[in-house]
Amino acid sequence: MTQTSDNVTWLTQEAYNQLKAELEYLSGPARTEIAKKIEAAREEGDLRENGGYHAAKEEQGKQELRVRQLTQLLDNAKVGEAPADDGVVEPGMVVTIAFDGDEDDTLTFLMASREYASADIETYSPQSPLGVGVNGKKVGDDAEYELPNGKKAAVKILAAKPYSG
Repeated sequence: MTQTSDNVTWLTQEAYNQLKAELEYLSGPARTEIAKKIEAAREEGDLRENGGYHAAKEEQGKQELRVRQLTQLLDNAKVGEAPADDGVVEPGMVVTIAFDGDEDDTLTFLMASREYASADIETYSPQSPLGVGVNGKKVGDDAEYELPNGKKAAVKILAAKPYSG
């Protein structure tokens, strides 16, 4: 779970370990794999019309960008504890909200940095409009946030529990 403020990213030990393992893989074995793909494509001949070569170079560029992102993130990381189970919405919490007071129209999400996003649960950044609107609120509180069209949306905090992975 992460919280970013003043270029410092707070991570649980689990999140730090996960991102560090990803960085080690991308910096080592993944670099070797992509270099082999590029070399194999090069051997096929004319590079101007070689789709495999261009795809491998594009993949390499994306991979190197991710390495730089992870390096910067981990260089600025502070490892801390998971949030307390006190019903207060903060980064690292799984939050359930109801839209416009309609208890049936709900959304459950992890409030965390996108680097910790998972396919298991939707993730909203603490810096997103929804994240800013609900951050610091308690279960039972009403909150408001700005939609992309400039209008306001009202929600009620139904639950806030620490993320357990």
